[in-house]
Amino acid sequence: MPIALVFFVHYAYLLIFLWVLVEQIGVPIPSIPLLLTAGTLSATHRVSHLGAVLSVLAACLIADSIWFMLGRRYGNDVLKLLCRLSFEASTCVSKTEGYFTRHGAVTLLFAKYVPGLSTVAAPIAGQTGMAFGRFLLWDLAGSLIWGESFILAGRFFGDIAKKSAPFFQWLGHFAIFIFILMVLGFLAYRILKQRAFLRQVHNLRLEPSELKEMLDLAQKTGGRPPFIVDLRHPLDYLPDPRVLPGALRIGPNELRQHSEIIPHDRDVILYCTCPSEETSAKLALQLHKMGVYRVRPLRGGFDGWKDAGYPLEDYVTEAPASDVVEQILPASNTTTSSDSKAATLA
Repeated sequence: MPIALVFFVHYAYLLIFLWVLVEQIGVPIPSIPLLLTAGTLSATHRVSHLGAVLSVLAACLIADSIWFMLGRRYGNDVLKLLCRLSFEASTCVSKTEGYFTRHGAVTLLFAKYVPGLSTVAAPIAGQTGMAFGRFLLWDLAGSLIWGESFILAGRFFGDIAKKSAPFFQWLGHFAIFIFILMVLGFLAYRILKQRAFLRQVHNLRLEPSELKEMLDLAQKTGGRPPFIVDLRHPLDYLPDPRVLPGALRIGPNELRQHSEIIPHDRDVILYCTCPSEETSAKLALQLHKMGVYRVRPLRGGFDGWKDAGYPLEDYVTEAPASDVVEQILPASNTTTSSDSKAATLA
């Protein structure tokens, strides 16, 4: 047996534990190839199936508990850090917050299958105020389902490979190279996917200074200002509930489903709190494909505008201009008259 394989078998449980722990902490190194390898070796009883599963659960328990506590204490600052580490920052926070809104704790059962969601699910659960005991129950169940699925997939492959002695012997000699290729393949796919996305949105971005000039010009000439949409999730309002001047709060899903509310006679500016404006940039690309061409993401999002020292204001919603707007805006944000104001979030 090759020395690399001997080393893996001897330290299998420690390697699984450390590798999964590092990934769940937020370092983008895929652990799926490792779990598949462990599952394949369990077919020959060189690696214990139960030992591999327990190693996965221990790593997930430690990492997720740490992020849960950090999310509860520091909230949005933790999410920004994790998104900068993630190759899937384009969707990690917005998707996870949306899943929690629709499914609650059930989100933890499948979060680890979705790139980018795995690490941010735990801090978002802490940010929502979920009880720690309830979090542990759902998180361990999700970790067990996730780990078992790939270990069993490797075991299935190992059982098939055992039927051919020459093939299984060849597999043993080149196992370490196959493992390295799988890891590099996962990393290359994620990097290329992220770079392709960033190339697409690079030319769409609008600088905060450009938006400020547009707003000043509209005020000076009496023209219509840009249609500004705040895409932030309600959890993102907690650190600072203010919005850009004249901004309307509409969630990404609502805006996508009701694109008819977007005016075609003026510029539409989208902003969020994701690193590199991924949520607003991705939505802008989708709206472009739907025929809405004058839509651009704000570079730096809410934080970029705020850091530049430009004005922010308490959220004000005038009476809805159409039945569609009235249907999709939350009841707590709508008003009964055109000059009334929405209550500022605490």
